[in-house]
Amino acid sequence: MALYTPEYSPNGNEVAVFNTSKGQIRVKLAGKDAPIHVANFVELADKGFYNGVKFHRYVPGFVIQGGDPQTVDATSEEVINSVQSGRSVFGTGGPGYSIKEEFTTNPHNEHNDGTLAMARSSNPDSAGSQFYFCLGAQPMLDSGYTVFGDTIEGLDVIGQLRVGDVIESIEIENEA
Repeated sequence: MALYTPEYSPNGNEVAVFNTSKGQIRVKLAGKDAPIHVANFVELADKGFYNGVKFHRYVPGFVIQGGDPQTVDATSEEVINSVQSGRSVFGTGGPGYSIKEEFTTNPHNEHNDGTLAMARSSNPDSAGSQFYFCLGAQPMLDSGYTVFGDTIEGLDVIGQLRVGDVIESIEIENEA
């Protein structure tokens, strides 16, 4: 699969506003450090890609993950039941393309509490739409996953998120 190159060019001032079923989270995006990831995320958010997506992975003290478009048509209960069954169908969906990794070029690729980063498969260049928030520092992820934002408001909301919680919308402030 060819890697996607976003058209949007980050200005470094973008803030993503996550409106979730548990409250609002504001994330300063790292457009200068991870321009491909930020541009891709901004384009997806602007298209409404994340509207109605449910969080599908929660590991206490580690991460809360979302961004799988397959969760949009499922109810929160269906996502929860699927994950609890151990045979979840969620966690494999994406936008139909992948983007190039930037963890090797991002000078501030540190997984701290509230960090926003892209999930991927075993292929370093396989990120697309799925992302996670760190629940505490996760330095073991620094050398393998691209960080593209840091939470500036709503860390308490991130701590309340669980499987099945809904991303109602993601709005981008300060776009170029």
